[in-house]
Amino acid sequence: MSNILIIKHGSLGDIAQISGALRDIRETYVDKKIFILTTNPYVELLSKCKYLDGVLIDKRLPRWNIFYLIKLKKMLSMFKFNLVIDLQNSSRTLFYSKYLLKNIRWCSSKSVLPKNEKKSNFDKEPVLKRFEFQLKNLGINTQYTLKPDFSWAASNVDNIVSQYFGKKFILFFPFCSPELPHKRWPYYNLLIKIIKSNHDNLEIAIAPGPDELEDAKKINSTIITNKNNSLNIFELAGLIKKSSYVIANDTGPAHMAAHLGKKGIALFGHHTTAKKVSIETDKFKTITVKNLNLLSAEEVYSEIKEKLESIN
Repeated sequence: MSNILIIKHGSLGDIAQISGALRDIRETYVDKKIFILTTNPYVELLSKCKYLDGVLIDKRLPRWNIFYLIKLKKMLSMFKFNLVIDLQNSSRTLFYSKYLLKNIRWCSSKSVLPKNEKKSNFDKEPVLKRFEFQLKNLGINTQYTLKPDFSWAASNVDNIVSQYFGKKFILFFPFCSPELPHKRWPYYNLLIKIIKSNHDNLEIAIAPGPDELEDAKKINSTIITNKNNSLNIFELAGLIKKSSYVIANDTGPAHMAAHLGKKGIALFGHHTTAKKVSIETDKFKTITVKNLNLLSAEEVYSEIKEKLESIN
């Protein structure tokens, strides 16, 4: 039997985002084995995905590491792939198409573009629209690509939630990657103060990652952990599903919330646009400003006040 390979290296938000595309691919190729090539941080997560038959690891070592490339090529050749669906669409995966998996049908944003259209222009389009265009060129019915559902990743966290809350809660994600400080809005404590003074029916919580536990102590909220450890991705997805509203920077958990069907808002600076990263849904919205340092807590509260008042 011939097999299909999907490539997606990460990040967490990207994995949540391709949930719809994975479902569409699965439902089109019901008689094929479908594998995904990804990086170590997402192997366990994608191993739980019901739309996939297997997960392969790409360590993404430098391309001058010829011994690694030979080993990777040998591993990939064992699966006899006859179709590669490249959802990463990077210079690395273009290299793979030329040297590791050549002579195999390859579907990437570059391969499906009309000759008169530049990839640089295409890459400015919303990412989910790009996936849709890609898959339609394979004859795939893209019923779910534009509406990813990340629910497959959520575990039951009733035992965790019951330890912390007796009422409904808002979940904050006030952190971001240390390499991307421009994504971090600085006024979460001020917003929390406003919310607490106006909505005593709501509790406020954060679920910090392993490197955020110390910084979490500076936020005036309940810190959610599991036996003093950060929640894993499955628990985090479950916690997001249990929350009544999510407020976040442009981070992986924000994208998870959007594609878990939650109500919420993400705060964007100049680094990109909400349209390009396809984060907005009918329930999950964004505020975009040129400088997050100039976005006040009062302005954010005015945008979400009605949504919070509607939480019973």
